[in-house]
Amino acid sequence: MKIDGNTILITGGSTGIGYAMAEELLALGNEVIICGRRVQKLKEAQDKHPNLHIFTCDVADSNERKRLLDWVIQKFPSLNILINNAGIQRDVDFKKGMEDLISGQNEISINLEAPIYLTAMFIKQLENKENATIVNVSSGLAFWPMPQVPIYCATKVALHTYTMLLRQQLLETGIKVFEVIPPAVESELNIEGRKNRGLNIKLVSSAEFAGAVIKGLEKDEFEIKYGISQR
Repeated sequence: MKIDGNTILITGGSTGIGYAMAEELLALGNEVIICGRRVQKLKEAQDKHPNLHIFTCDVADSNERKRLLDWVIQKFPSLNILINNAGIQRDVDFKKGMEDLISGQNEISINLEAPIYLTAMFIKQLENKENATIVNVSSGLAFWPMPQVPIYCATKVALHTYTMLLRQQLLETGIKVFEVIPPAVESELNIEGRKNRGLNIKLVSSAEFAGAVIKGLEKDEFEIKYGISQR
């Protein structure tokens, strides 16, 4: 994959892995757009990098996804790379029945439905573009699931399978499909749950991981693992 001169959309790009990737890709001479739910976080990212384009959007909402698509097509017709990075993780205890399941945001809508729908929506935009690429960010927990976060793990297993099959479907289109498989990375992902579990493994910095992702993309490694996610 050519890693410079692209126009790139990163969902969930204002913090964590998404933001670190945005920084790396900007430095390489790409035009980068990030979207996210929190206006303040987006503005903070843009304050640090004035060339960064921002758009407020909840990708779990179908109307918001449509608004994002229309805006990108109008403002950035050269878009050739979609990075589906937005995701959440929640501790869910099914011994409590419905109580825990419905007490927070819907992981299925954000982690699985959003990347599937966004991919379908942007396919026509990506077709016939040079270096057209889709990147889906799954998780090492798709392969080594953890019982405290069952919905998260299930969505990432599904995203892994979907990405493999999408890659096969799009072979003849010229659109490359990558899967990024993070280890435990320093981020805002389920901070409270990690704290309650007393997480005792060393977290990889988001910048370190983003650097490894860029190298993997450049080498056309279609499943990019790092650290403990390589086991």
